[in-house]
Amino acid sequence: MDRHKTFVEGLNIVTSLAHGRGGVWVLNPPYLLFYPDNNRDDIPDSAPVVHLAGFGLEDTHSVVNSLRWGPDGWLYAAQGSTVTAKVRRPGFDENEIFSMGQNIWRYHPGTRRYEVFAEGGGNAFGVEFDAQGRVFSGHNGGDTRGFHYVQGGYLRKGFTKHGSLSNPYAFGYFNSMPHNKVPRFTHNFIVYEGAGLPGKYLGKVLGVEPLQGRVVMSDRTAIGSSFKTLDTGHPIKSSDSWFRPVDIKAGPDGAVYVCDWYDDQVNHYRNHEGRIDLQNGRVYRLRTKGSQPMESFDLAKLPTPDLVALLRHKNKWHRQQALRLLGDRRDAKALPLLKTMLRDEIGQAALEALWAINLCGGFNPEFGGEMLKHANPHVRSWTVRLLGDEKIMPEATAGSLVRLARREPHVEVRSQLAATAKRLPVGQALPIIRELLTHDADAGDIYQPLMVWWALESKTAEHPDEVLGLFADRSLWQKSLVREHILSRIIRRYTKAGTRADLASCERLFEMAPNAESAKILMAGFEQAYKGRSMAALPERLMVAMARHGGGSFALGLRRGDAKSVDEALRVITGVKADKVTRLQYTEILGEAPNAKAIPVLLGIVKSEPGIDLKRAALGALKPYNDPRIAVEVLAVYGQLTDGLRKVAGTLLAGRSSSALALLQAVDEGNLAAGLVSAEVVSMLRSHRDDPVGQLLARHFANSETDAARLDQEIQRLAKVVTAEPGSPYEGKKLFTASCGACHSLFEQGGHIGPDLTAYQRGDLDTMLLSIIKPGAEIREGYENFLLTTKDGRLVTGFLVEQDNRTVVLRGLDGQDVTIARGDIRELKAQGASLMPAGLLTAYSDEQIRHLLAYLRSTQPLNN
Repeated sequence: MDRHKTFVEGLNIVTSLAHGRGGVWVLNPPYLLFYPDNNRDDIPDSAPVVHLAGFGLEDTHSVVNSLRWGPDGWLYAAQGSTVTAKVRRPGFDENEIFSMGQNIWRYHPGTRRYEVFAEGGGNAFGVEFDAQGRVFSGHNGGDTRGFHYVQGGYLRKGFTKHGSLSNPYAFGYFNSMPHNKVPRFTHNFIVYEGAGLPGKYLGKVLGVEPLQGRVVMSDRTAIGSSFKTLDTGHPIKSSDSWFRPVDIKAGPDGAVYVCDWYDDQVNHYRNHEGRIDLQNGRVYRLRTKGSQPMESFDLAKLPTPDLVALLRHKNKWHRQQALRLLGDRRDAKALPLLKTMLRDEIGQAALEALWAINLCGGFNPEFGGEMLKHANPHVRSWTVRLLGDEKIMPEATAGSLVRLARREPHVEVRSQLAATAKRLPVGQALPIIRELLTHDADAGDIYQPLMVWWALESKTAEHPDEVLGLFADRSLWQKSLVREHILSRIIRRYTKAGTRADLASCERLFEMAPNAESAKILMAGFEQAYKGRSMAALPERLMVAMARHGGGSFALGLRRGDAKSVDEALRVITGVKADKVTRLQYTEILGEAPNAKAIPVLLGIVKSEPGIDLKRAALGALKPYNDPRIAVEVLAVYGQLTDGLRKVAGTLLAGRSSSALALLQAVDEGNLAAGLVSAEVVSMLRSHRDDPVGQLLARHFANSETDAARLDQEIQRLAKVVTAEPGSPYEGKKLFTASCGACHSLFEQGGHIGPDLTAYQRGDLDTMLLSIIKPGAEIREGYENFLLTTKDGRLVTGFLVEQDNRTVVLRGLDGQDVTIARGDIRELKAQGASLMPAGLLTAYSDEQIRHLLAYLRSTQPLNN
């Protein structure tokens, strides 16, 4: 019979708890609390101890959550995407550890150490350990089941909404586990490794899908040092549209338990309407047909040898509880049994024994050195990890890791060697990294190239001489990992930092390059890092070093403003018989490194070039220039441009108050039809604070903002229009291609400026209409609109594509990326609105709206 009792009450926003170490750990943001309960009577022995404080509360659906024990004796938990943390340890020290957005963190109660284990992911809500101790969490996006976290890793996040990675020189991140295309989302899942369900479930990923109202099952297949997943079925489905599974766990009986939120909607925007059911949540159990309930038991009453025996249990739940209890007891009498198990076993029991030896106090560098020779690669990997937890080790042990890095055949062990090297002092880390760089096979691995780079990068700032000393070995330049992944990143690292000392490091790298091919790799990375920045003031010694193998590229000379390079580029651009790709490249560079000589040439392209691509590039390249000729010449041809080019021309003119005014005056004087000024351009014009611009906008482009009441009425009206009779998805596809398809893709067709709609919840008509009529009601991660103002008065709007300490890159609705040097920026701020303009349906008839929504709501691509 199920029973429950109240342990503590009166708390707010409690997200999870964990038993152990003589009490109960409660994650109650902003705190991690410990309630002592040594006699296990389920009554706290005293007031709670605050172990950690400072977890953010900005967004309650992203607060820290899913507290649980790891096999290493640390408490692990997740932090969601839209909160920050300034974590301190009250009564221990007041130093704050800052983090922004999603991560997996851990805390060691015995030593009171707190650290971010890995950074990034989705709106991380859930922490899962598989049998080998790997860490996973789900995702609130589509086309995946979640993320695989590794120690010290950086994972993808919604950068514009959730902030950049903490390391501006990460130069890459791990994506979610590759998966077939599926709707969003599976925020929480387990890897089923129990003994209570039929064999077909063993090792499968079982995840909750609250939007679809079902539990999904997926295969998990190793690809190098990580995994991919593939859906194979749905163990739980329901015809009840209120079924909303939000949590899933495996139990001691081998059954799977599913928490059902039970509500008619899962939509942030609708919560204010009171459409939340508070009475009918429930928990379901998925078990083998005919299985019998377990009798009650208390593992804490077992003697230590029996707990050791449980480490061989087929059900992962029992093994995990045995480890936790052994960690509570720290019984040294268990060590002989555990060491015998570790010596005699090569499978799962050996790994469990290693974890238990560590929890019982029997792990030290000498013992770890022996375990580096174990036949089980996961024992070797975890030995490397446990040795690195202290961030320093005896030199003899460090030498053993160097030898292991040289010979280790298993990529996951090499991955952990990189993670541990990142934690060690430079003298112990670099020899390990040097050996890892020699494994050519790792150049194609899904994780390892970045793991090795992050280990190396962690030493570049404080120890440049030692890091660059690695590259004195000419043989290292020929290794695949170095050529394909490291050289371009290390030159970018020093180039982006950009101090005189950093540029001196660039100089040394060019001087050490053993051949022209290596220098070419360095040059490509250098130019990538300098994109959007003037190269006019580069040190002469660096230029000499670049010239050692034939000099810098022509593009470098053009970016530096070299007169001969500029003249040659302008000659090529105007030559209609010249290579099209080269003409485009030089045109784009003259937009990133402006030169006054280019203005008449670029305007000539706009007026007379027959090709759309080059004309688009020329319009984009003119954006940084502040010259009265631009507005005059562009307005002269504005009405003759195609719709796509008019959008680029409009954003060019709307970027400065003088040309914005000229555009509106052309409309006011009847020289330009107001209908030729797109909604996107009008939205950008509204960003100006210039009175004449505002007056003309009010006269010709009345404000189309919709209040809440009118919004709901319009959604209801359009819902009736759409459901009154069926529309043609084939006709709708044509409308989509002509309007939405410039920015959005559906079934892999369309643009890539806005979100891919394929995985979007398109079956919910009200939500679809809301997203179209009022795009800012709920902005998808990564698509928030930013307004950038330069010091010379130019406005740029768009999605934040990339930023670092030197440059900012925005992508506007014209599809063009604009790179601005930070030194040229007066202000950069989020608009709190979607870049997608409102009112897109106003030009459509009811019949066209039915057609468009029929296509948007279609579940399969059309065969035409």
